[in-house]
Amino acid sequence: LHKTQSTQQVDLSLKELSLSDQSPHIPGNCACLPLRENRLVCVEYPAVIQNLDRALESLGGEHNMSKTYANPNRRLELRLRPQDPFCHSLCGNRLDSSNLLLRVRRRVRKSDPTDVQIQTEILGIIVTTYKFQGMADFQCLAVHPENGSKMSLYDRIVLTRPESQDFFEQPLPYFLPPAIFSRLDTPIDYFYRPDVTHKITAYIHADAGPHKNFIGLNRARRPHNAIFVTFLDSVPNECLEMAKVNWLRVCMKENDHRAEQQIKEMFERRPIWSRNAVRANIDMHPDKLKLLLPLVAYYMVTGPWRSLWVRLGYDPRKSTESKHYQMLDFRIRCSTKHGYSVGDVLVKPKRSSLSYTLPNTFNKTVPRKQSIERIQTRSYAVVSFAQESAYIFREGMVPPHRQMFYQLCDLHVDSIQRVVNANKGLEKKCDERDGWCVVGTTDQLRDIISECIQKVVRSKKNKTYAEDEPGGALDETKEEEEVEFQLSEGSENEMETDMQEYM
Repeated sequence: LHKTQSTQQVDLSLKELSLSDQSPHIPGNCACLPLRENRLVCVEYPAVIQNLDRALESLGGEHNMSKTYANPNRRLELRLRPQDPFCHSLCGNRLDSSNLLLRVRRRVRKSDPTDVQIQTEILGIIVTTYKFQGMADFQCLAVHPENGSKMSLYDRIVLTRPESQDFFEQPLPYFLPPAIFSRLDTPIDYFYRPDVTHKITAYIHADAGPHKNFIGLNRARRPHNAIFVTFLDSVPNECLEMAKVNWLRVCMKENDHRAEQQIKEMFERRPIWSRNAVRANIDMHPDKLKLLLPLVAYYMVTGPWRSLWVRLGYDPRKSTESKHYQMLDFRIRCSTKHGYSVGDVLVKPKRSSLSYTLPNTFNKTVPRKQSIERIQTRSYAVVSFAQESAYIFREGMVPPHRQMFYQLCDLHVDSIQRVVNANKGLEKKCDERDGWCVVGTTDQLRDIISECIQKVVRSKKNKTYAEDEPGGALDETKEEEEVEFQLSEGSENEMETDMQEYM
């Protein structure tokens, strides 16, 4: 490859090879050709093309091919029977390539067959290639066996023109093609595993008789030994003996002893914590934290403190001070009636449609990164804000996930605290839904948080409109302070009870 001031050139050497020609003289040609900058797309059609128009029709025409090429996530569809609505299409994968398209002309002198001239021209560079690597044998014809022969149903079930009522009332045999032929369109090697013998285990329940456990027979139990307590159960004063044994087995470093002392001080200072709040305030590996939490706290399953860790021996149902540690399950309301839609709130969901692929799509792109303008520094502030936003809500911020578990003491909004303390000193009964708060407090708190988020979204909208106006300019200082912050794949605050990890 040579590059001059005007264009690039390629040295090529072509020779004609023939199995029948036994002549020692093989014609050939060597040339230095200019390299054109034309960028081309190649479609490796899985058949011998005799009619170019029919081949383009099977690919959907030039318009459909251009539309497919414009979307890098789509695969090129090929229908061997374009007029058949029940035809199962082949999907071509889009691959990057760096090939050259050559035009070669061979001229032979009639008087002297050995005098051959080969002219070569480079038409362009093939940067994208569509290859059909799947199977084409998933086809279903609209036919029905009748009297030993096949009867076509296309004239009876496919509408080609307006029909009368008699057309829809005529008797027809059932034709129910499968919705999907195979989950994959390429052959793969499947390694079968031997069947595991299911052992039916029996356990003795405290109230009822023996039961048969058919769930999770092949799953090894995780020996974390956490204590689960419902709203009606009694409170344990000590942890299980195996919880101490498991922690001593992994507590071998000085950092582990320091973390144990730190978490005990945290629960002495505040008797109820969420797992995200603990993880944000202690530097410890999550696997070791699973073994340490059952040592100092038990897990509430139901009630106003559900999915929270409570200090051993502490009963929140007997102390009105535990009202501030109750749990609030909040979910962002995304609809036009609330003043904003899903696109306005840049919060990444845990489950997204990007995780699912259709047969004609592949290589889904990753959603764009989120930006948080409140971060002032580029070093540790990003990490601290991410940890704090996992369990704390302040006015002027948007939750990092669409579903959050907040404790009432971590909602730093004056209007929220006024609602929480509305019956301060007048608490009489602990309700299973609202705890020590006034009945209906949970719904009021959700409305207040939604209003705070709505204000933030509206202010961002107004700011965007102002910047789009002619003459509007961005503040350079604010633009420098803006830091790209990518949210995690899934929310640790979502409806995930720790029971699955401790069973």
